[in-house]
Amino acid sequence: MASSNDEYGEPVVRLVIYNLKEDGGKDRPGGFFPHAWEEAHQFLAGLKPDVLLRQEATYSHLRKKARLRAAEEILGMKGYLTPNGTGKHPTALFVRPVTFPVSERVPYDGRFWRTPPTIVSARFADVPETEVLLMSWHAAYNSGDGRRREADEVTAFVDRMARRGGAFIGGGDCNEYPVPEGEVLPPVDWSTVTDTRHLHHRTTVAPDGSRVSCTYWDRALETVGLRDPARYAAHQLGQTGALAATAGHDRPDQGGPIRIDRPYSDAHLTRAVLRVRTHRTPWSDHDAVETVYSRRLFTQALRREVEPVPSPQWAAFPPP
Repeated sequence: MASSNDEYGEPVVRLVIYNLKEDGGKDRPGGFFPHAWEEAHQFLAGLKPDVLLRQEATYSHLRKKARLRAAEEILGMKGYLTPNGTGKHPTALFVRPVTFPVSERVPYDGRFWRTPPTIVSARFADVPETEVLLMSWHAAYNSGDGRRREADEVTAFVDRMARRGGAFIGGGDCNEYPVPEGEVLPPVDWSTVTDTRHLHHRTTVAPDGSRVSCTYWDRALETVGLRDPARYAAHQLGQTGALAATAGHDRPDQGGPIRIDRPYSDAHLTRAVLRVRTHRTPWSDHDAVETVYSRRLFTQALRREVEPVPSPQWAAFPPP
């Protein structure tokens, strides 16, 4: 049965991104999951996502993937978990089988990622002839050069989908900032940041010696034809709240609130967006980001029956 909500008056497809800090913590004595993990997944189940992109699934590989299997039961979804990388906080991805009845893991070379993404090839129930690539990522926290390499790896998958006539949805903790044009939040004033490690990890040095926020990830993905649904919701649907901060609420030493957890979908699918909103939660230092697509327009987008969302002026090229 299609995911629907009286709020929209039509069937919808929901995408949720959530970086649950360190997977809610270690197990309690007796092997019980931590309360934070259980409460967070009950909350996520209440959002009824069709695709859930999780970050920091730190302990989900233990005890024969006990947490992954428990999450599948709570959410009513099929789960995938990436192997540990050097970041030690694996990504995960969940798909609702009734919406995406066919899904399978996509192999890739994990050497280029500090925290390997989880990548799944799916088929949407209403348009089974078209592949939809789904991707959950957690970009390197400690290196602008590392994030550039990782972003370029994402563009390779975008290119693959374009050549195949497929679609793309991805998202996660980008660990860097959106291009500031059109944003609601002011850019970080790096002259006020006292965490010098963070300063090094998230900035480049301008010719005048000042520090400039890293935005390569956002610029690269928009240039190759992806769109940020939150940007679309804010500027095309009048939902300025879509550009709210997703992290950094309690970190003035790192520059304060920032929008680093972001969804991206290809230029056609983004036309189907109805709403983007963030959900503050007590279980993590990141907010959950929910993107709601019209199922009708999602179907039309996969069939290329809608116009693609144009690129922002700062992107290098219009969509193909």
